[in-house]
Formats: sequence, C-alpha cells, structure tokens
Amino acid sequence: MNAPQNPKANPKTFHVKSFGCQMNVYDGERMAELMAAQGMTAAAEGEAADLVVLNTCHIREKATEKVYSDIGRLRKGAREEGRAEPMIAIAGCVAQAEGEEIVRRAKVDVVVGPQAYHNLPELVAKAAEGISALDTDMPALSKFGTLPKRRKVGPTAFLTVQEGCDKFCTYCVVPYTRGAEISRPFAELVDEAKALVDAGAREITLLGQNVNAWDDEAGTGLHGLIHALDRIEGLHRIRYTTSHPNDMREGLIRAHAEVEKLMPFLHLPVQAGSDRILKAMNRSHTRDSYLKILDRVRAARPDIALSGDFIVGFPGESDAEFEETLSLVDAVGYAQCFSFKYSPRPGTPAAEMRDVFVPAEVMDERLQRLQAALNRDQLAFNQATIGKTCAVLIERQGKLPGQMLGKSPWLQSVYLGTEAKIGDMVEVEITGGFGNSLTGTQVVRAA
Repeated sequence: MNAPQNPKANPKTFHVKSFGCQMNVYDGERMAELMAAQGMTAAAEGEAADLVVLNTCHIREKATEKVYSDIGRLRKGAREEGRAEPMIAIAGCVAQAEGEEIVRRAKVDVVVGPQAYHNLPELVAKAAEGISALDTDMPALSKFGTLPKRRKVGPTAFLTVQEGCDKFCTYCVVPYTRGAEISRPFAELVDEAKALVDAGAREITLLGQNVNAWDDEAGTGLHGLIHALDRIEGLHRIRYTTSHPNDMREGLIRAHAEVEKLMPFLHLPVQAGSDRILKAMNRSHTRDSYLKILDRVRAARPDIALSGDFIVGFPGESDAEFEETLSLVDAVGYAQCFSFKYSPRPGTPAAEMRDVFVPAEVMDERLQRLQAALNRDQLAFNQATIGKTCAVLIERQGKLPGQMLGKSPWLQSVYLGTEAKIGDMVEVEITGGFGNSLTGTQVVRAA
C-alpha cells in the first residue's frame, strides 16, 4: 500500500493527540520521544505542527468515524489559515483495525498499528518522499527494544509491562487490535522503572490490557515484579491497571498487605452482575467468584478503594438482569467506576447478536440509573475520607492562585493551598469530600 502522493517537507514540529486508555497515553508519550530523538520539536499547545499523530482508540463509540472527522478538521484548519496541510499519521487500535481502508479513504500519510509504532520515524521519512506508508505488523514486543531511553518525566509515569489479550470477551476488539497476551522481560522492566525514577518519577503505574497476567519464564508473577520495584530507591508509589478477575492471584492479593508502596486502589472490571450475561460476554468469572475476590482483597488491605467497569444493554440483557447489576453495585460500594452503553464493534461475536439488541432508549435509562448509584457511592467514599490524614503527591497547579492538585493514596484528586512544588509528597488533612475530588489542608509539624 505504497501509493505515491504529493511529497511533503520533512517535519520539524509534531503533535501527538492520544485518545482512550492509559496504554494509549503511554504509547503517545513514547511516540513523542521517538520524534524528539529524530530532532523534531513538540509544538506548543494550540500551535500548528508539521506532523500530527492521532493515536486512536477502538473502544470509543463510532471511533473510526471520529478519526475521519479529526482528519477533516486538521485539513480544513490548515486551508482556512493559509498554511500547508500537516503530515497526518494515524496510530493506535483504529489504525490496526482499519489500516488500508484509512489509506484509501482519507489519503493520510502514515498508518501505524500499536505494535509497530517504533517504526514511525522510518514511515515519516517515506511520507516525506511522497509515499503513503502503512505498517500494521504485530511482532512480539520488538518495539520496546528500539524505543529511546526514558528521559525527563513528571512525578507520575506509566510503564507498560504487558500487552494484548487472550480472553476474547465477545464485545471487545482488543485481541484483534493488540494481539495475544505478551509480557515484557523482568530485567527490562526493572531497568526502565529505575530510569523513570532517575528522570523524576515518584509514582509508577504498571500498564497492561490484562496487567495482572504479566509473568516471566521464572513464574515471577506481577506480585514478584511489584516486590522488585519496591526496592527501587526514590520510588514512593506503585499502582497497576487494568486487571482481569481471572488473573487475580493470591500473591498479588498478598502484595497489597506486604508492599507499603503499593497503593490501596484496585481497578477490577466486572462488566455485569448477571451470571447469564457474564457467560454471554465470555467473561471467565461469575458474580459470586468476583465478590469472593474482592472479599480476599479487602481482608488483605481493609482500606482499599475499589474501581470497576460496567456495560449496560449487552445484547439480550433483561430488566431483571440489569437489576442484578445494580444489586452488585450496592454490595460492593465502589470508590470509582467507568460505565458505558453497549455499542457493537465490527468483527466481534456480540455484534452479530442483532436480533436481541437492547433498544437505545432502554440503554439510556439503565445507564442513568447505574451512574446515579455509582456517583452516590463515589461521593460517600470521598466524604468518608474527611478527617483522615494522608500523603498527597503534588502533580500540577490548580486553577486558583496558590492552589495545587495532587493524588491521595486512593487515587482521589486533592486540591489544597500550599507552597509545595510539583513532585513533592506532603501530609494533608482532608477537609472536604465532593463527587469527583477532595479538598485538604497541609499538615505542618512542629520542628
């Protein structure tokens, strides 16, 4: 798919726009580092760039059409401002799923899948010669060995440890766009974590489509990797996401009791509260087995904050089965959650269940009821934090003068007035709890 186009100048500035999950954020950061290593400069926010990388997510509803809309906006903006159109690269899961069609339909310069973005500089060079470049190969982790070394980062950093998925949930495209489950080597991850800390990170979040499926030939398991990172001097916090109930092993549960740096937060998607719907989704857990996992986690770490994902209106879901989801929410008491209406993804088994699709108005009503329950519990969890004293990692400035924003151990946003700088860890008494954030006052100890 190397159709000649009009040659473009070698780009000197770039902008990476990432959509979707934390893994896309990580991939976007790594692509930016690749471009910087080639001598390009990141365009300032709001400024036009010679190269625009749209790092896409196929989980989003109508994701493909939104890509074409973004391409149109970029080209229209350039015409209206009287400047040359930017070189456009489409990356991520939509690129993997729709590769040749994007080249044919949108005439973009570069299309690169999530397992091939280490080849982006070579593809950009081809595009500069007028060759539309496509790479959606899925080699086993070869990209990580060719990416630049991590340099300056913020106080929090992502580290991808595992990619792909073998679970084949009937609603999900990830196994088709990210490939099979693959774990990065233990030593490579420890080295990258050390480099992130040397570059300024105080908190590292381990990422994977099924992050708790990470393992190596020695059978270390994610808990073993966490114990190794716990020994890195200068690293203060460890998190991980996203986990699958099938891979929530005893060693990882124990790590929540044994590793002080492992934050008391667990994102463990359940998707539905009905066993029949879970089976139709090809989820490997039941309602009861999921709740028993949470019981074990809470026994190990009583103050843990729980998070999850829900899909409402999966094909064939009845009113009674939706009520089972609401009752599960009541039983758990989530601190945070993500919830979505089911939308079919081309090529997935659930997309073929059209004869039992739930009407849109029914899905809308169910989602509103579910989100009302989740918001109720999130507010209750945040308000229960009032009066507690905890460490807050300062991440950025707030909107008000003298205000800073940081994260609590339970991943809540905390606003406070302080002279602390970004990257500082400060002791804070929580004074207010709201739907999506907390307020607090820095605790100053007498010398």
